[in-house]
Amino acid sequence: MSDALKPPPIRVSRATAPQAAATGPRRIAWSGAGMAASDGAGVKLTRVIGQPALADLDPFLMLDEFGSDDPSAYIAGFPDHPHRGFETVTYMLAGRMRHRDNKGNEGLLTAGSVQWITPGRGIVHSEMPEQEEGLMQGFQLWLNLPAKDKMTAPRYQDIAPERIPVATPAPGVTAKVIAGELAGVRGPVEAGATEPFYVDIRLEPGAALTVPLTPGHNAFAYVYEGQAEVADGVLERGRIGVLSDGDSVALTSASGARLILVAGKPLREPVAKYGPFVMNTTDELRQAFADYQAGRF
Repeated sequence: MSDALKPPPIRVSRATAPQAAATGPRRIAWSGAGMAASDGAGVKLTRVIGQPALADLDPFLMLDEFGSDDPSAYIAGFPDHPHRGFETVTYMLAGRMRHRDNKGNEGLLTAGSVQWITPGRGIVHSEMPEQEEGLMQGFQLWLNLPAKDKMTAPRYQDIAPERIPVATPAPGVTAKVIAGELAGVRGPVEAGATEPFYVDIRLEPGAALTVPLTPGHNAFAYVYEGQAEVADGVLERGRIGVLSDGDSVALTSASGARLILVAGKPLREPVAKYGPFVMNTTDELRQAFADYQAGRF
C-alpha cells in the first residue's frame, strides 16, 4: 500500500446549521486561484477546490483542472486506485482517456464527454491516457454523497458528447448542460440528493446572461478561457468565484470567455476525508481502509 493510502491523519469537517435561503442576485463571496498539484502517477493539475484556501464547498469536495500539451505532464495517468463514499465527475474538453474498473465497466472519454461515477461502497478503477501527444484538458469534480447513500451499490455513467445537449439561452451564449436545467434544456445526469447543476458556458464578446439558481444551494463559477464579469466581480482565466446565496447570477464578457457554473444542495453533514475515501466519521473512514486492504472492494 502506498503512503497515499495509509490511514490518519484525517480531516473532519463538522456539519453546519442550515440558513434561510436568500432571494435576489448573487454576488461573489470569495474568489481565488487554484494551486499547482499532482495526482495519480504524477499527473500535473491545478487544484481549485480541495486546497488550503478553499478546502470544500458543501457538497463539493474537490475540483481539479488538468490541461497540458506536454505528454510528460499526463502520460502516466491514474493507475488503479480506490474510492468510497462520494461521486466523481470527469468532463473532458480535449484528449482521450480510458476508464476501467473492478466492476467490469470500461469506457473511453473523448473531447466533450462526461464520466459520472458513483463509487458508493467501493470501486477500484484506473483512468489512463490513450494518446502520446497533443492536448489533454478537462475537469474532475468530487461530489459528496449523503450518509444514507455512502454504501450504495457502485454505478457508472459514460456520457458521450452527443448526449450532452446545448442550450442557447441568450444571443451570443451557448451552454452545454451536463446536469440540471437551463433555458428549458435538461442535462443527462440525475444525481439525487445534491440536485447538481453543471453547465459549460461560452460567452461571445459582449454577450450577457442571467442564470437562475436555486436559493440555498451553494454555487461557484470557474473561468477557464478569457475573462468574465460574474455578478459584481471580474474573474480572469484560472480563477474561481464562490457565490453568495440568491436566486440568480449575472454573467457577461467584453472580450469573450468560457466558464463552468456549478451548484448543488448542501448536505450539512460531518465529513471525514482522507485520500480516496470520504465518510461521516473517523470510524467509518478507518473501516474503508480496512475493507480496501482486505480486498472487500
